[in-house]
Amino acid sequence: MTPTPPDDEHASAAVLYENPLASADDLGGFRLEGDGTTSFPLGRLRLESLQPDANVVLWCPEDFPPDITVEWDFWPVREPGLCILFFHARGRAGEDLFDLRPRTGPYDQYHHGDLDTYHVSYFRRRWAEERAFHTCNLRKSYGFHLVAQGADPIPDVADADGPYRLKLTVRNGEISFAINDLVSFRWQDQHPLAGGKLGFRQMAPLIGEYANLRVSRH
Repeated sequence: MTPTPPDDEHASAAVLYENPLASADDLGGFRLEGDGTTSFPLGRLRLESLQPDANVVLWCPEDFPPDITVEWDFWPVREPGLCILFFHARGRAGEDLFDLRPRTGPYDQYHHGDLDTYHVSYFRRRWAEERAFHTCNLRKSYGFHLVAQGADPIPDVADADGPYRLKLTVRNGEISFAINDLVSFRWQDQHPLAGGKLGFRQMAPLIGEYANLRVSRH
């Protein structure tokens, strides 16, 4: 997808990338890791695993600078499971993410592998304690460092009525995350990562749907 000019609502930001995620044609260059599949039964991206324990990551092919806002629409379709957005992902020596050793979905390949990244987990419904008390967690890797936590207002699948508009903002090392404009957390990184790729991760057997991915620079 090519960048598109900003509309009036986003006039203060330069749109770097915009993708409706409405059909298979919109996934040109994307990379799926893990035993999963993509489909578009409702005109939006549906991501799901093909095996009960096959966690998946779908990477956008673009590299982004440090200070960005990432927005996307999300619908939870089936739980249990968990959703994550990786962002500012690149090799530990600055390599392009796609030049590293292939990954196949297990989580330790991402937090203790050969890459650095942030990851915000939202719609955390995999384990009983996550379903009992809903939070969004921000971690920084290399490593498994929990650096911020806040509330997740998205209801369970039975009561969900999407789309839910998710918004991640990184500016001068400050990271904030909001759902339908309700801020979940803010955190200041004193040693921020320098940008890179972003990707959608799901923990099986969750099914989620995504649309209207937009990345802009302040």
